[in-house]
Amino acid sequence: MMTKLKRSCFPPFCASLFVLCLVVLVTLIGVVFILPDRANQKFGPPSSHLPIDQLIRLSAQLLWQSDDLTSPVDSFGEARPFQISLGESVPRIANRLQAEGLIRDAGAFSAYLQYSGLDTSLQAGNYTLSPGMTPIEIGHSLQDATPAEVTLTVLAGWRMEEIAASLPTTGLEVSPQSFLKAASSHPAGYFSLDDLPPQSTLEGFFFPGSYQVSRTLSSAQVVSLLLDNFEAQLTPKLQRGFTNQGLNVFQVVSLASIVQREAVSEEEMPLIASVFFNRLAAGMKLEADSTVQYALGYNPKQNTWWTNPLSSQDLQIDSVYNSYLYPGLPQGPIANPGLSALRAVAFPAQTPYYYFRAACDGSGKHTFAETFEEHVGNECP
Repeated sequence: MMTKLKRSCFPPFCASLFVLCLVVLVTLIGVVFILPDRANQKFGPPSSHLPIDQLIRLSAQLLWQSDDLTSPVDSFGEARPFQISLGESVPRIANRLQAEGLIRDAGAFSAYLQYSGLDTSLQAGNYTLSPGMTPIEIGHSLQDATPAEVTLTVLAGWRMEEIAASLPTTGLEVSPQSFLKAASSHPAGYFSLDDLPPQSTLEGFFFPGSYQVSRTLSSAQVVSLLLDNFEAQLTPKLQRGFTNQGLNVFQVVSLASIVQREAVSEEEMPLIASVFFNRLAAGMKLEADSTVQYALGYNPKQNTWWTNPLSSQDLQIDSVYNSYLYPGLPQGPIANPGLSALRAVAFPAQTPYYYFRAACDGSGKHTFAETFEEHVGNECP
């Protein structure tokens, strides 16, 4: 009689064990594939350098704390400065962000930085952050320490080409070419431009100074900013001064630009303005070197827009800006004058002088003369 083989387990138990193993296997597959896939869909691709165990752990954490990463702390919160020091660790940065009310959870923020790989590229520097930003937006903002605002400086006596040439060093996203194109327009809404001839540029109306501006300003916005500040300087008192001299704003700016270029000392500007007014009243040519320099344009040998010294041949350049050849004011401004030059034209000194030349002591100041003979006598030995 043959003996029956014993089965290793009863059928119900084997079935349960199989089902349990299948559930575990499916769960593992879900953990390995589904969690990272969902995290990828919600938070973007993970860093390629993450080991699988870290990827799974971080994906699970991000999905669990999704609200802490995708919603701001305060949608109406004001922006504030935030500084990252050189070598500062990610956990410390995250803790300070939470302490300052910019993020809700430092752990979730750190996990996102590690998941995305942004933890390795945080930049030290000064930032402007807002609780109205999501932690994800903050994480990306901390990758670029480029300031949101930059300083635009316009020096008194610069011509508009010099302003244009300075733009690449300011951080503004404005090219020299686009600025010069905008500077040739005639924007509406500016009373100071009422007497601007159709062919004229905005030369002379870009008020000098230092401006804190958004680095995303367009060329048209830069032009508007400088024009706005120019008009802000034209007080009723200053405009009455222009009227008393019998000049409109365009003529004032033209003469003030010459005064600006001829004067080294602001104290001498009213004296220099008086010389030009006296010469205009007498029907004499202005004979200002700066107008010839403007007419000559850029000097590649000297690497400047203001050729110095001028030769006798330079003084003969046939240009409507050459005040040695043509009487009266030049065709337009030759530079952008500051407030002191504008005031000097509005309120010139009352003098008998018709001539001035550089003093011989190297101070940059001038000697003034009433007659040509006296002027020749002031020539340096």
